[in-house]
Order: sequence, then C-alpha cells, then structure tokens
Amino acid sequence: MSPAAGRPLRLEVPAVSLPVLLAAGTTPSPSPSTSTDPTTATLQDAQQSATNAASWIEQNWSTWLAIGLRVLLILVIAAVLRVMVRRAITKLIERMNRTAQAVDGTALGGLLVNVERRRQRSHAIGSVLRSVASFLIMGTAALMILATFEINLAPLLASAGVAGVAIGFGARNLVTDFLSGVFMILEDQYGVGDTIDAGVASGEVIEVGLRVTKLRGDSGEIWYVRNGEVKRIGNLSQGWATAGVDVTVRASEDLDRVQSVLNEVAEAVSKEEPWNERLWGPIEVLGLDSVLLDSMVVRVSAKTMPGKALSVERELRWRIKRAFDAADIHIVGGSTAEPEEEPAPDPSANVAAPSALANPASPQAAAASPIVAPTTPK
Repeated sequence: MSPAAGRPLRLEVPAVSLPVLLAAGTTPSPSPSTSTDPTTATLQDAQQSATNAASWIEQNWSTWLAIGLRVLLILVIAAVLRVMVRRAITKLIERMNRTAQAVDGTALGGLLVNVERRRQRSHAIGSVLRSVASFLIMGTAALMILATFEINLAPLLASAGVAGVAIGFGARNLVTDFLSGVFMILEDQYGVGDTIDAGVASGEVIEVGLRVTKLRGDSGEIWYVRNGEVKRIGNLSQGWATAGVDVTVRASEDLDRVQSVLNEVAEAVSKEEPWNERLWGPIEVLGLDSVLLDSMVVRVSAKTMPGKALSVERELRWRIKRAFDAADIHIVGGSTAEPEEEPAPDPSANVAAPSALANPASPQAAAASPIVAPTTPK
C-alpha cells in the first residue's frame, strides 16, 4: 500500500489460460503408445497368407501336374480305345451284311439268307456289342480316375454291388428277357421271316428285339412274346420241310396202276417251274400207309424248301385228283369207302289203310255225324 496515497497496495497478476500454464509447467511428458495401426496389421496378414499359399503351391504343384496329366492320359486312351472298338464292331457288322447281300438273288441265297433278317440280327448284335464295349471302357476309366485322386473305392464298389443285387431282384423279369434275347440273337435261333412255334404263340416273325419278339399269326393278329417266357422254339423255316399227301382209294383198286399214275404226276411236277426249285428231292411214293376193310391209303412224300411244304402239298393233291379222274381211279373221301346205296323206299309204305269213315254213306260215318238239335214249332 502506497503511503502517499494512503491506500493499500494491490498486486495485479496477468491472467494466463490453463493450456499455457500446462505448456509452461513442469508436468511430465506422456509415455509412447503401444497400439499398432490396423492398416499395417491387415497388410502384414495378407502378405503372410500369400507367402503361405505360394509356398504350399510351390510344394504341391508337381503333384497336381502329375495327377492332371494322368487323368488326361486315361481319358485320351479311353476315348481312342472306345472309337477303335466301335469301328471294329461296325466293320464286322458291315462285312456280315455284305456277305448276306453277295448270296442274295441266287437260289440258295433266297432259301438260306433273308436280307431283312440278317440286317436286323446284325443291327441288334452290333448295338449290344457297342453298348457293352462302351460301358466296360468308360467304367474302367472312371474307376482309374477315382483311384488317381486316392479315393477309396471299396465303399463305392460295395454300394454298387448292393444296388445291383437290389435292381436284379426287382427287375429280374426284365433282365431275364434281355439276356434271353441276346442269346437268341447270337445263336440265330430264329429271325425275321421265319415261321416259328414259341409255345405260347406261333406265326411268322416280323421283328426280333432284345426284350420282345413280334409274331404275326395265321389270322393276321400280332403276338408280342417276351423272350424270357419262351421255353422252347420250333423253327419251321430252317433246314428243309416235308410235304406229305395221303391218297385214299378203294381197296379194289390196282396198286401197280395207282403207283404208276402217282409216279407220272411226280415226274411232271419235278420238271415244271417253280416247283422244280421248291423241291429239294424227288417225290417218292412211300407205299401203303394203312389198309382198311374197304379202303387203303397211299403215302406220297417230298422234301421241299422251308415254308413251301403247304403249297407243294396243294399242288400235288390238285394234280393227283385230275390224274386219277383221267385214269378212272376213284378217290375215297374218308378213311372208309362210301356206303352202298340203299334201295328206294316203297311209296305205299306211308299210305294208311282205307277206313270206313271215309264213306259218308256207311253206318260208321252216320254214327259219327253230329246230332242235330230238335226245333220247336212256333
């Protein structure tokens, strides 16, 4: 406080802000931060992952390349082998067809070879062989590829075996039909154009399949016969057929004369077309087949081409009938001779004896007349 002024002395301190004091004071400096930058950490992780991936690829690329080349080699070999096998099968089928066409048009070719039959048979055989070859080759290639990847094939093969057994039990009829059709075609038991007796149906074969065979009956109906249901087959079109004719004549006929007429008919048929091509042997008179009290049966037989026996039999019957009529040899219509003619009936046998009632003047007629009712006078 200044004495002169007689007032107390005041000390004025300039106002200083807190930040300035903190900056000018002796407060200790903060410690360095221990946290890392997130961007730097992400880059470091990516770099580490890339390094690990590159190292893993560098270690395994040779193995991958070897597996890839092995798979590619298996596929190439399988494809080439499949093409070669299919071409070989196709050439084999074409050679079979050319062989059939070479003999077609000749007499023997028309008898033994049916072009449509050979074509369908070769087509079916080729289809089966190609399918089996493709399945075996590609299936083996698939198993080899799985083994290349070190996949355990034991569970897969076991599952496939169980599935195959289940399918076999469930579709055993289908499998039976298929296998029966394959063996029928391979063994050439019958073909298109053959006339067969399959037990359940008979007729001409119009189509042969691996599962079903189509037959056309005598009345034009079409039978679908499953190959697995055929237990026996009678082929009427393979080899040769026999034409047999039984001629029944009266027991009083001269056998030498009958045989002479039959030989003339046989010789004439053997020299004429088209019967000379349909006959594969001479027409033979075999002799008496049976002898009855008033008739006898002479047997005539000939070996013919397959399927032509019926037409040869009809022609022989036609010519034999005409020749016997010209030679006055009577043919009996049945197994026995015709019965002898009965005497004419007596025309008076059905006429009744005369009756007394026929005369109206007779007492019997008067007694049989109705009684007239009496009339009353008016």
